[in-house]
Amino acid sequence: MRPRRLVGASGRPLNFTVRRFATPMDTSSLLWGLLFGSIGLGFFVYGRRQKTIVPLACGVALMIFPYFVSNTMLLVIVGVTLIAIPYFVRM
Repeated sequence: MRPRRLVGASGRPLNFTVRRFATPMDTSSLLWGLLFGSIGLGFFVYGRRQKTIVPLACGVALMIFPYFVSNTMLLVIVGVTLIAIPYFVRM
């Protein structure tokens, strides 16, 4: 049996294209991601050695979130917020 072709409402066959990594990464996003990842590594090591959960969690979040945020301004805002959280939240 031949595979069935999908046909749209107009009667023409549907064309499906698969895109990989549709999010464009520009230089500023890469550099901000590198900066926040480095600071996150420092928070992670500090939180693990001092056995405090807030710097540890913020460090993990700082290392991971640049992979999921593509807007540069949002990247900076979220990064600065995550850096400020351990200063204001003391446990």
